Amino acid sequence: TLVFPAQKIYFETMRRIKKISRQIAKELNISGPFNIQFLAKNNEIKVIECNLRASRSFPFVSKVIKHNFIDTATRVMLGASYNKPDGTVFDLDHIGVKSSQFSYSRLQKFDPILGVDMASTGEVGCIGDDFNEAILKSMLSVGYRIPGKGILISSGEVKSKVDLLEACKLLHAKGYDLYASHGTQQFLTDNGVAATDVNWPDEGGEHNIQEMITHNKFDLIIN
Repeated sequence: TLVFPAQKIYFETMRRIKKISRQIAKELNISGPFNIQFLAKNNEIKVIECNLRASRSFPFVSKVIKHNFIDTATRVMLGASYNKPDGTVFDLDHIGVKSSQFSYSRLQKFDPILGVDMASTGEVGCIGDDFNEAILKSMLSVGYRIPGKGILISSGEVKSKVDLLEACKLLHAKGYDLYASHGTQQFLTDNGVAATDVNWPDEGGEHNIQEMITHNKFDLIIN
């Protein structure tokens, strides 16, 4: 999933990405479109790869920023005059989100676990007034649907539980039936959110996670 402009990124990370991109373009003498994939964590930047071609993000970024970069790139390659984009991404009053389209439901024996290799069969880009609107439009467009019944939550470490608490309160207020693994259920209960305790597969019992998933008792699983 691509969010543009980026909503949660360190200023220093962005500065370093721009600097590295300029250095690579200069060393490779690139005049046309190219795309670079980065890994960024705690302001440490690593380059995964650089491709001397346009990517599917190229027209998406053009649409969001309202500037025809394809025309600009063509003019640069031809040595013709060109116009730079007006303003910066900070001046935009909208956000674009591009979500990946997968084929889990159509291809038998398709492994739904994602890794570093591209597994999507397409993408859908949407624009919204804010991040929430844009990502909701985009996710609905690639086949996600708003849950209509039970939601299973198993949030792991304490930090994850704290991060999810406000969302769980909203889901509960909307009338969803929440189910949770032992630790998560206790945390939610202690913080005023009702949730049904469920058992792990090796524990048996009435509310067994594996059995409930098999019988399609949940519309959404948060893990």
